Amino acid sequence: MRKIFTHILIVSILSMLTSCYGYRQVGLLQERNDLPQYDSANYEPYRLQVNDEIIYRVVTMDETIAKTLSANMQGAGQYANSYRIYSDGTVDIPFLTPVKLAGLTELEAQDTLRKAFREIIPDADVKLAMYNKTFTVLGDARSGKYAINKERLTIFQALAMTGDLMSSGDRRHVRIIRPRGNAEPEVLEFDIRTNSIIDSKYYYVYPNDLIYVSRDAGSFYKQQSYSSFLALITSSVSLLITVLNYIPGVW
Repeated sequence: MRKIFTHILIVSILSMLTSCYGYRQVGLLQERNDLPQYDSANYEPYRLQVNDEIIYRVVTMDETIAKTLSANMQGAGQYANSYRIYSDGTVDIPFLTPVKLAGLTELEAQDTLRKAFREIIPDADVKLAMYNKTFTVLGDARSGKYAINKERLTIFQALAMTGDLMSSGDRRHVRIIRPRGNAEPEVLEFDIRTNSIIDSKYYYVYPNDLIYVSRDAGSFYKQQSYSSFLALITSSVSLLITVLNYIPGVW
């Protein structure tokens, strides 16, 4: 019987060393030569695409025109000032001919719309923002749709909004699926554990991005911590002893 317990102890120790999540598997911003090394890339501001929606507000000192614009927005309902960019890259704005905004940054689109309004309202000022400024998370990272409330949202900030990655998430193969208007979506795959991800092309999250974290293939055999694994071993040994008590001649 002593040999049985010796074997159980050896197997338990070996399993404990290989069946729990360690820093090398789940730690972020690691500086290791065996991890991918990504090149730095300049930040590029987001450019409006087909199917994006914008909201805007026109300010003018002309009270008559201001009332007309206000009545037009209120009369069409809650989302009257939300306008979608069509497949040709243009939006239909009341009182204006179609304005092309696809391919422009928010500031460029704001300037373009201001110039268009000033052709009919000389003192018009326009404030424009993107309406559907969100990203989506799927997989082992608490799935959901989240709003982007700043210009430069990093991958770490985005995942922190979801409550961080689950231990079972495959950090070696995180994917970002990024729409590109009428073109095929771009798929970016990267190892989020490496420190070199900072300022790389994988570092920032853009509107409409879908972040997908698949489940690690080996997660089925792993425990969240050594304490949980020890509890599993203890309960298994207790069950084994109980069973052996019912087998004649074992003791």
